[in-house]
Amino acid sequence: MPISRRALLAAAVLAAGCSGGGARPVELRLATGQVGGPYEGLGDRLAAELRREGMGVRVLRTAASVENLAMMADGRADVGFSLADSADDAVRVRRRPVSALARMYLNYVHLVVRQDSGVTEIGRLAGRAVAIGQHGSGTSVTALRVLAAARLDPAPQVVRLDLDGSVKALRSGGVEAFFWSGGVPTPALAALGDIRLVPLDSLVPVLRREFGPLYEDASVPAGAYGAAAPVPTVGTPSYLMCRTTLPEDVAHTITETLFRARDRLQAPTAPGGRLDERYAIGTGVVPLHPGAIRYYRSVYG
Repeated sequence: MPISRRALLAAAVLAAGCSGGGARPVELRLATGQVGGPYEGLGDRLAAELRREGMGVRVLRTAASVENLAMMADGRADVGFSLADSADDAVRVRRRPVSALARMYLNYVHLVVRQDSGVTEIGRLAGRAVAIGQHGSGTSVTALRVLAAARLDPAPQVVRLDLDGSVKALRSGGVEAFFWSGGVPTPALAALGDIRLVPLDSLVPVLRREFGPLYEDASVPAGAYGAAAPVPTVGTPSYLMCRTTLPEDVAHTITETLFRARDRLQAPTAPGGRLDERYAIGTGVVPLHPGAIRYYRSVYG
């Protein structure tokens, strides 16, 4: 194993700073996401794999990242999905007692408009109504940061809607555009057929200057949502998170199951979507749980 990777795992042990010795859950509570989003399907498949390992699992439908992190922090959930920027904020700013099990795959920020819309760049949304995602979602965190980076004048009229509500508002003319962060294609969007994505690549350097490498250049492939060419945008990873007090053996089993069942989980087609262990350990300031560290050490030796 390269020294850099060994050093990263050693640092992760120190960063974890906990024994993971909390009470073993009788039934694992897995917080997923919105209907139609990637966390919903991925969570259902992960739950099925954990049940095959003899673990009781209850799936919790949520607004996703921010709500999931709050639920893990206060003990209402044991495990859940989160976008990297929401997890970074939870640990670095809010000091929530949550840890990472794995960095999973890259999410693409979708700025969605109608196919016949005159909005070809984010600057044209100044003063217009834009849906930024449901309260408690990671999409809303990312969307607000993207809009702030764009420095629109006048500021857009921000509306908080879930994915289904955003689609309906776009079709009815209630909003000019909406944000969504997810894998490609997101099934609920692929089914529409009359949408277009607005490029966001010019904002990646601005976001990285303020927030660091949580954000990266990404490109929605040609053919996705009917586009003839790739659409450059902002990318940010998804993490599988847990409460810091989750027992070490439980965290180890979940992490091991995640990788053992990688082919059946059908993570979105994206960097990290094949659930590579070398990609998985890169969770930045978010500490890996000791149980996850034990799994990765067993892989690397």
